Amino acid sequence: MNWITNYVRPRINSIFSRREVPENLWVKCDACGTMLFHRELSGNHYVCTNCGHHFGITPRQRFDRLFDGGLYTEVEVPIPEPDPLQFRDQKRYPDRMKAAQKEKGEAEAMLVVRGEMGRTPIIAAAQDFSFMAGSMGMYVGNAIIAAAEEAVKLHRPLILFSAAGGARMQEGILSLMQMPRTTVAVQMLREAGLPYIVVLTHPTTGGVTASYAMLGDVHIAEPGALICFAGPRVIEQTIREKLPEGFQRAEYLLDHGMLDRVTSRTEMRDELITITRMLLGLPPAIKGDLPPPQPEAEPEAVREPEKARPPERAEEPAAAETPTE
Repeated sequence: MNWITNYVRPRINSIFSRREVPENLWVKCDACGTMLFHRELSGNHYVCTNCGHHFGITPRQRFDRLFDGGLYTEVEVPIPEPDPLQFRDQKRYPDRMKAAQKEKGEAEAMLVVRGEMGRTPIIAAAQDFSFMAGSMGMYVGNAIIAAAEEAVKLHRPLILFSAAGGARMQEGILSLMQMPRTTVAVQMLREAGLPYIVVLTHPTTGGVTASYAMLGDVHIAEPGALICFAGPRVIEQTIREKLPEGFQRAEYLLDHGMLDRVTSRTEMRDELITITRMLLGLPPAIKGDLPPPQPEAEPEAVREPEKARPPERAEEPAAAETPTE
């Protein structure tokens, strides 16, 4: 045995060679280019500590920081016909849906839950833009109706976080029919005298903006969120004029009376607690008495990928979309 080759050389290499560093420990901010350590970014609600840019997050990441102790219970949503139009472009619609479910580990683009926020029971629904652009199909329509029915049943306010590229083209006219369906669901809340608060996140566009996203009692937006029906590029090409700087962004809409507040994600929970309790006629919450959200055990950047969660039935749920702009 050559002990220099078999022992000494590997030992020296192990001491002086550069250790492998996981690629996901640092995240580059899309707005300012700052390199952010994943723990720092996660601890700041996925908001850039340098420029305040809001990264996209999933509904579960949002709810972990919204509810007391990060505890919530999912509300069951009826699963619609998986492929009502037998739609096919480059792929079959069910194939696109299976791919999205496997990648994201969710059944669809909206999650509905119930829990307590600042000791105030609420129903919450959130869209996942990373799941086929958060497109509004029959499942999303069913989810909003289920959220409204649960809110009326338990007499709780409904808080909805919107993020979508519009209606789902693979479901054609059936996706557009979700606009009146969700409008009726919002009316159920009004007739029951329950608050309906909408938080518009980046981006909220198309038929979502033209229906339930702009029917709230209070409209709050995250900074820099794009909120529109048709996107700015489409409008510029149509009217052949240059649009004002910041057009259709949250701050522009606030200045022109389309929104009530623009609130950073780091302050969103406290803002929602204050507004919700005020609308319910409850006394203001004492901050020192509120249970904080449970911090993540391990940041998303280094967590092992989760296995995809299959839909509740054997059939595939409805599926994908393309952003409006």
